[in-house]
Amino acid sequence: MHMTLIDPEKQSPEGSAEIARKAGKLGTDAVMVGGSTGVTQENLDGAVDQIKKAVRLPVIYFPSGAKAIARHCDAVYFMSMLNSMNIKNVTGEHSRGAPVIRKLGLETLSMGYVIVAPGMKVGEVGEADLIQRDDIPRAVGYALTAEMFGMDLFYLEAGSGAPDPVPAEMVKAVRESVEMPLVVGGGITEAEHASALVRAGADIVVTGTLVENGAFESKLKKIVTAVHRA
Repeated sequence: MHMTLIDPEKQSPEGSAEIARKAGKLGTDAVMVGGSTGVTQENLDGAVDQIKKAVRLPVIYFPSGAKAIARHCDAVYFMSMLNSMNIKNVTGEHSRGAPVIRKLGLETLSMGYVIVAPGMKVGEVGEADLIQRDDIPRAVGYALTAEMFGMDLFYLEAGSGAPDPVPAEMVKAVRESVEMPLVVGGGITEAEHASALVRAGADIVVTGTLVENGAFESKLKKIVTAVHRA
């Protein structure tokens, strides 16, 4: 699958909807909404509401904390940043958000989320003890941890705007170690990146920064096609 990530802090609600509409026409399978900083209840609700009017794709909230929860999304990633050095990113924010999510009746998708170097802004904000790009055993260890905790998904994240994606060798080793679906994001700006990651074992490829910069249709089409054909 291919998912398009839209940051509501960087787009107006109408701009978010336009990105989703274009991505939907290009074949993306779902829309994720969220960002590392600047997400408020107002801009989050505005983006989700406008996106849902523009497309019939699933809209999944990609949270940065409990301060804002997308009330009208189709599902929420209930994700733990397993390699954060701050407990609030592992379970703390979750304990604050869980009662609200339950009250709203939102579907949750539990996820083990780990940050791979360089990590970019999400690594900084999340106070991540970054997994170095050649430390494959550590990535496998976190993946096994997530699976043994019974989580639904495992996410390898290089960070939005990373100069390179997560190494394909790391993805392959994780894929061979666990049965759970594997999500990979960060630094995926070319079709060749997407093809290599899917061949290595990624089940879901996420593209975010690319769609923020305008005139993204040609590149995104190639990436989506590569994901579906690999």
